[in-house]
Amino acid sequence: MAKWKYVLLQDGEQLEFVQMPATHAYQLSALNRRLHKELDKLTVADKPNLPKVLAECESVELHDDHLLLAHGLTYVNELEASFASLQESNYPLISLLTEIRALQAQLEQWYEEDAEGLHE
Repeated sequence: MAKWKYVLLQDGEQLEFVQMPATHAYQLSALNRRLHKELDKLTVADKPNLPKVLAECESVELHDDHLLLAHGLTYVNELEASFASLQESNYPLISLLTEIRALQAQLEQWYEEDAEGLHE
């Protein structure tokens, strides 16, 4: 099995690839779908900008300098920060943050184990 998968995201005209452990790419895709489903229920004026998942790829070779390649944990950390900073009072944001933080914790553990050579 491939060690990495790449989740292709689109935000308007901008495309971004997020490099994820192959075992966790589907979780980012599922989380993204769930967040999109709930985004309209938020009552704050400044909702987080959330790109849509277009695809998951086994490999990617970028030939355009305008395409972005993000580290999975960095992307999830930024996602968590964008939702944690919301001053939402009418919608229970805690469930969304719990889901984001669960993936965040799994990735932190995965990268720690990878650094120790447990994912060879």
